[in-house]
Parts: sequence; C-alpha cells; structure tokens
Amino acid sequence: MSRVKQPTNQKRLTNVATVRLKKGGKRFEIACYPNKVTSWRNKVETDIDEVLQTHTVFTNVSKGEVAKTDDLKKIFGVDNHSEICLQILAKGEMQVTEKERQAQLESMFRDIATIVADKCVNPETKRPYTVTMIEKGMRDLHVSVKPSKGTKQQALEVIKQLTESETMKIQRAFMRIRLTIPAREGKKLRTKILKLAVKVEEDEFGEELEMVIQIDPGCYREIDELIRTETKGRGQLEVINLKEVEEGDEKLE
Repeated sequence: MSRVKQPTNQKRLTNVATVRLKKGGKRFEIACYPNKVTSWRNKVETDIDEVLQTHTVFTNVSKGEVAKTDDLKKIFGVDNHSEICLQILAKGEMQVTEKERQAQLESMFRDIATIVADKCVNPETKRPYTVTMIEKGMRDLHVSVKPSKGTKQQALEVIKQLTESETMKIQRAFMRIRLTIPAREGKKLRTKILKLAVKVEEDEFGEELEMVIQIDPGCYREIDELIRTETKGRGQLEVINLKEVEEGDEKLE
C-alpha cells in the first residue's frame, strides 16, 4: 500500500502562538513560542530564535500552509522569510484565546504596577509603595492595559495619571548624583545644574566644582550631556543611588 504524501507546502506545528498580519488583501502568519512575542516587543528577549518556532511565513499556521513565494515578492517586495517574519512580528496581531488574552493582560497589569512601585515613593514619607498598593491605585483610575504597547511606556503614563489624580500621593523617586567639574567650566555650569536639581546636598567650589544633588530621573540625560559637552569629557558624573528613599522603611501593605 503506497504511503500518502503530505503536500510539500504544509508544515505542522504544535503549542504555537500565532502572529497574523493582513496585507495586500492576503493573510500572513508566523509561528512563535508562547509568551515570547511580548518579551520581544518589550526588548526583553533579543534572540529571534527564542521567539520564532521556524523562520517561515504561512498563510495558515494551524493548517501548516506556507505562503507562496510570488505572493511574498509582490506584497513585501522580498521573498526572504526571515526578513518578512520580523515585519510580521513588529506589526502583526497576536492570535490568542480569551483565556490566554486575560492571563496576558493580568500579567502586564502586574508588570506595569511593579515598574511604577520601583520608580515612585510617597512624597510625604519617602517610603516606597508596594505593588499591591499601586495595583489598587491603577484599578481606582480604571487603567486599561494595552497589549501592543511596552510595559515601561505604559508605566510612565500610569505615573503621570496617578500624580495628576487624587487617588494616591505619589511622585517619582529622586536620583542622587555626584558631579565633579573643572573650575573653569564649573562657574558656567553651576547655575544650569542648580535649576535642574530638586535638592542640593553638597555644593563646594575650590580647584573644581563638587556637588551632590537629587534630581528627577528624567533630567539625568540632560545633565550628563551638558557635562560631557561643556567639559569636553573632563567632568565626571557618578550615580550614588537610583532612588532616594527613607532608609530602614519597610514596604507596608
């Protein structure tokens, strides 16, 4: 009895997370490992082979139907499957069951709350908030998670929403930095730096300007660039600690 051959354009896959992109009136799909698509989009996962089950473009992953080369050339301009997989991974929509979607949203909600808790404190006590308290604040504001956006970006938006609302008292935890700048440039930069500082702990001017200040983390890049540019690399900036919180305080539920 002759063996029935499976069509050569079919490739069966199991335990798959499918990402779909509709383009040029046709549907294209790629087969990914579960839980890896979001990690790739958030730049947590950087190895594409840990994301793609196969560097193949399909018209239907579940049936194992591989896209035709002519269609790929016509619609994407190339027939390189690996290159097209990256396009679909970046722009496509992940196909998940309702149960999987809910689990994904809950996981992202928790991740966002964790980032917010790590970056913020109570402005009155300087104590950090627990993730549970941040989650409650997010629910009070009816924050909805967007699967297509990165958790870090959404966390920054949540911080802004919480700061502007009366749901809870919250602010970005300050960063402590030490600056050492040659005297000549120090005279010129001191005033600019003071304008960016939230609190000045040390400010000494001798043969060089030495300062220890607290800043909003969002100002770090501006200060770093200012010192590197104005001192031609001779000035130094040292991060003492990323968050200025009360030592010994416990996170209380």
